[in-house]
Amino acid sequence: MTRARFAPIPALLVLLAGCSSEDPRLPGNLYEEARKLNLEGRSLEARAMMRQLTQRYPDSDAAQQARRDLFLLDAFVARDDSDRRKQVRASMKRITDALIRYKEKKGEYPSSLQELVPDYLDQVPETPWRHPFFYRSFVSKPIEDVPMKRGPARQRFNTKLDSYYLACLGTDLKPGGEGAAADILLANGEPIEEKAFPPVPQPQPLR
Repeated sequence: MTRARFAPIPALLVLLAGCSSEDPRLPGNLYEEARKLNLEGRSLEARAMMRQLTQRYPDSDAAQQARRDLFLLDAFVARDDSDRRKQVRASMKRITDALIRYKEKKGEYPSSLQELVPDYLDQVPETPWRHPFFYRSFVSKPIEDVPMKRGPARQRFNTKLDSYYLACLGTDLKPGGEGAAADILLANGEPIEEKAFPPVPQPQPLR
């Protein structure tokens, strides 16, 4: 088997949903089409087609073969997803390391990841799905009270970008999701378990 690709399910699935089983050759033809998709590296599409095949023609020889193939396809896709998640975490580690070095030199985080290039990164990494990482730097305490020896405390406005959020939004490039579409969220380099970032404190300084 080859690596999974994330592409639309082919139009043949629509045909599958609308056809009857009168033609005994149809299940076999569908199985062969799914097998070709898998050999082309389109494992997710192949898996979807085989599942439709087993549901619509459960008693056919093609469906029995598809069930055996699905066991291997599911294991392969799960392993492929795991490998890609490892790649994502490795890229995020490279970014966080570069952010640390940038802050040590500049005293604050950059307003965009592009500012890390070329001194801290050769280029801004992307996810294995060619999606950008989400990055937002901000001031953690825009306004703070400064105690005075005499009289009431005064307020101080902070402008240094001392915090950031970094996220991979999965294969669908949308918040939330499960499996390969699940998000990975980091706040100042540390993973968070929540499904969304806390709101950025306001007001943030204009840049």
